[in-house]
Amino acid sequence: MILTVTPNPSLDRTYELPSLDRGRVLRAAGDRVDPGGKGVTVSRAAAAAGVPTTAVLPLGGAPGVLLAELLGGQGVDVTAVSITGQTRSNISLAEPDGTLTKINAAGPDLSPQESALLLDTVRTTRADASWIAGCGSLPGGLGPEWYADLVAAGRAAGARVALDAPGPALRAALPAGPDVIKASASELAATVGRRLSTLGDAVKAAQELRALGAGAVLACLGRDGLLLVGEQGTCHGTAPAAAARNTVGSGSGSAALAGFLIAGGDGPGALCSALAHGAAADRLPGPAVPAPSDLRQAEVRITRDLPLDLPLAEPGTP
Repeated sequence: MILTVTPNPSLDRTYELPSLDRGRVLRAAGDRVDPGGKGVTVSRAAAAAGVPTTAVLPLGGAPGVLLAELLGGQGVDVTAVSITGQTRSNISLAEPDGTLTKINAAGPDLSPQESALLLDTVRTTRADASWIAGCGSLPGGLGPEWYADLVAAGRAAGARVALDAPGPALRAALPAGPDVIKASASELAATVGRRLSTLGDAVKAAQELRALGAGAVLACLGRDGLLLVGEQGTCHGTAPAAAARNTVGSGSGSAALAGFLIAGGDGPGALCSALAHGAAADRLPGPAVPAPSDLRQAEVRITRDLPLDLPLAEPGTP
């Protein structure tokens, strides 16, 4: 079972527009509402793969109620932590040429009591979880050390912990010893404080994060695929790119993390699963998550013979 923790979940509303004309009243050609948040996407992808999953979420107001209902309809068990504030609603404006404009709300502020209750809920809910995945931005009221507390709580309970945490929260969590962290090239660069221009630069940065406490690093390198640096060594993989499209708000990174955890969370086999899930998410419309029938694992290429001098198509910048 995969237990996910999303401290700042969202209700994502998407409106399809003929064109985005500022200063005018626009009529949507279509609209939809989906559950949002990185950890939420991991749970949705796990459920689509038939893997039991529980999403621990701070929820408040009518958006929180609807978010829980939508996840339940997708096979995700929800453990809600009631909060005084209202769960945020994000807005996406989709144009016919694939351009997507996304407006993310800040989200509610959590009180010290709500923050502590969220951690306590993870401790009491983990049950038979093989992985606890903490993902996404932190709402107001939760300091950057909150993810470190989550890692400590999970490790104390005997679970393996994966993190997909932003900037300062990632750095603060490393000494707590997360079993795996997922990071983009820019997040790696920001953590080590320098530009990453080649695959070799990314490998060195991942090794430095391991020295600071991470068990393994799953680096998402955009068009250059995924890099895994862990106890079983270093390997790199690619999958055929999807047709060019705007990927603002794409859930491919979270789908890749789900695929990685579903396949055990270490080694080339897990990396292959991560690549297949991420590539499938990029081929799907909007916030859809891949099902097993969407995966093309035969197209994934994994190697331990890394081209360290390969220039990154999207260099990591601090």
